[in-house]
Amino acid sequence: MSGFYNKSAVSIHVISECLVVEFEIRGDDCPLAEATRRVAVPVTAQPPQLRSDGYALLRFGASNAADRLTTVLEADDRVRYLHRVLTDNGVNYRCLSKHPCVVHELVSEGLLIESLGYRNGTATVTGAVVGYDVLGGVMDRAGETVGVTLKRVYPLGVHDERERTAITQRWDLTRKQEQALRVATELGYFELPRNADAAAVAAELGVSKSAFLERLRRAERSILTQLFG
Repeated sequence: MSGFYNKSAVSIHVISECLVVEFEIRGDDCPLAEATRRVAVPVTAQPPQLRSDGYALLRFGASNAADRLTTVLEADDRVRYLHRVLTDNGVNYRCLSKHPCVVHELVSEGLLIESLGYRNGTATVTGAVVGYDVLGGVMDRAGETVGVTLKRVYPLGVHDERERTAITQRWDLTRKQEQALRVATELGYFELPRNADAAAVAAELGVSKSAFLERLRRAERSILTQLFG
């Protein structure tokens, strides 16, 4: 039949070609890297959005100790329209930047960012690329910049599944308990001070706050019981 294709087969093929990659970026002089290099405040950022006027929209969050970070950002001539909103766990920021960073270069070559964080001037990027050809293009562009290191690369689903199976078996956790611990860690729930509260983690998991806390308590009990008898 002309024009017919198997949507499921195409989806499976795309997933099988999808690679998870983790980069570490040192030496970038973008506003967020520079700010966290000057003050010891970790930043969790969303992927930057390059606008048609050449400015990049930056959206990011920091802990309650973010006053020094705000001061540094306000003094940066490259930052425009810095806006902040206080939350229970810190500050959410939004601003425009006229300084392109290394992350923009990687995105332009096909990197789909899943998570982005800055600490002490170093950016940690986790994302995905579809196929080794795209990965090659990203790596070529990374090689043209300063201080980009590829930390890990593995097929989507394969590494995660093996790792999660090992974790659940070792600590006698259910898959839901392991997922609750993993997402809570990724969002900074266990940081001091916390970068995300229980409601935020629950929303990411798609469950109620009470359900998340129940899974967390059961997971902690299982792990602590094995550690301390």
